Amino acid sequence: MIIDNNPKEKEALEAHRRGDRSLYKKLQDEFVAEVKESLGKEDHCSCKEPCKYHGKCIECVAIHRAHGDHLPNCFRNIINERIENLSALTEHSFKTSLPEDVIE
Repeated sequence: MIIDNNPKEKEALEAHRRGDRSLYKKLQDEFVAEVKESLGKEDHCSCKEPCKYHGKCIECVAIHRAHGDHLPNCFRNIINERIENLSALTEHSFKTSLPEDVIE
């Protein structure tokens, strides 16, 4: 099962944006049911770091919310894509204003 950029969940979000609450709820419920069905059968954790919370999303997200220092690895691509789009507004000049050791 695909979690990241899941087509059904993307369709649900579009339904929500259109105001089709019924379709939104239906698709989201189907997505959650598929996730629950696949738990224990597939590794959905996209984090490559070895950790005792690997695949335990609730615990992992709770820990990161509690300390508030940074996001779990599984959220980084979402955030980085948004930052990349914002950075494009200034032709990525932010990258050139950073010290060399930070860019690596």
